[in-house]
Amino acid sequence: MSKAPKVSKRGAIPPFFVMEVMRAAAEREAAGLEVLHMEVGQPSTGAPKGVLDGAHRMLDADVLGYTGALGIPALRAAIAGWYRDRYGIDVPERRVVVTTGSSGAFQLGFLAAFDPGDRVAMASPSYPAYRHTLTAIGVEPVELPTGPEHRFQPTIELLEQLDPPIQGLIVASPANPTGTMLSREELTALANWCDAKGVRLVSDEIYHGLTYGPEAVTAAEVSESALVVNSFSKYFSMTGWRLGWMIVPDDLIRSVECLAQNLFISAPSLSQAAAVAAFSCTEELDGHVARYARNRELLLRELPKAGFDKLAPADGAFYIYADVTEMTDDSEAFCKRILAETGIACTPGVDFDPARGLRFVRFSFAGSEETIAEAARRLIAWKK
Repeated sequence: MSKAPKVSKRGAIPPFFVMEVMRAAAEREAAGLEVLHMEVGQPSTGAPKGVLDGAHRMLDADVLGYTGALGIPALRAAIAGWYRDRYGIDVPERRVVVTTGSSGAFQLGFLAAFDPGDRVAMASPSYPAYRHTLTAIGVEPVELPTGPEHRFQPTIELLEQLDPPIQGLIVASPANPTGTMLSREELTALANWCDAKGVRLVSDEIYHGLTYGPEAVTAAEVSESALVVNSFSKYFSMTGWRLGWMIVPDDLIRSVECLAQNLFISAPSLSQAAAVAAFSCTEELDGHVARYARNRELLLRELPKAGFDKLAPADGAFYIYADVTEMTDDSEAFCKRILAETGIACTPGVDFDPARGLRFVRFSFAGSEETIAEAARRLIAWKK
């Protein structure tokens, strides 16, 4: 009798549940039924015109070969210029690394910064891929239970309670799924705490540009040792182009480069070349943000009429995170029921908070104004 080969335990991580919701929504659509998509954090708009024009030129004129592992010089220079123009700081081009989406950035950053057995803290609720990616490489995710009293963000008080100590801290501002943000003073305090404790700060900034009040602050402004991750998927509306970047501290540059060479070779060359133009398309992109702002305002006004009246402060990103404790104790079943009875796809909180997520639901307002308005009308009618 033959012996079955080994299957690694590292792959035994939980699914990204929003993808399961997307599959259920796609099955409903395949059956000829309508779906209003509020489950996925994806702009409903395509890449800006300047990016598309650049891509067409590349397809006609270039062989689209490998690029350097750190990214093409023109894009690295454009990203450095973005930090100068947007944030008023000088980021050396040598510290800019272009990646295969923010997902590739997290993999490279985590592998370069942490060893198996290290402990990395993050707020709970938070983006599930933090936990799952860390677990897959043998690093222990340490979740900080946060709530409205913390604005769903990590605090020094929560960090001081951890024992044994941590080697890393992930922050996200604006955050997924809550949309909450850290002020400059809060981010600076966390960065100073990390520097004092020898803790690596990882700042997820993929929702920068999508804010509805004060602008987001980059960790590159307050810490030389922070690992900063951003993406072209959200503000720049280039989700399927699979392109992101990191601002890497000097002590991690060579490790990240060698890892990138071996794991990815390079980010897609077409995406890189076309993305150079993205930074000149802010008028078009800010128009998308204005639409998100209108969608946000509508949901904050209308969702309470449907019983969703405990909402996280949606300072940025394009999500509403709702406490549904008074409506259900099983948000998975609740979201399935909403999809079946209203055609609205939304995401249960278990993706973001395994311990308390059955009490929460996330709505994305990245869709069209017509979609969001119709979803609100259906939820209000469904409640009645």
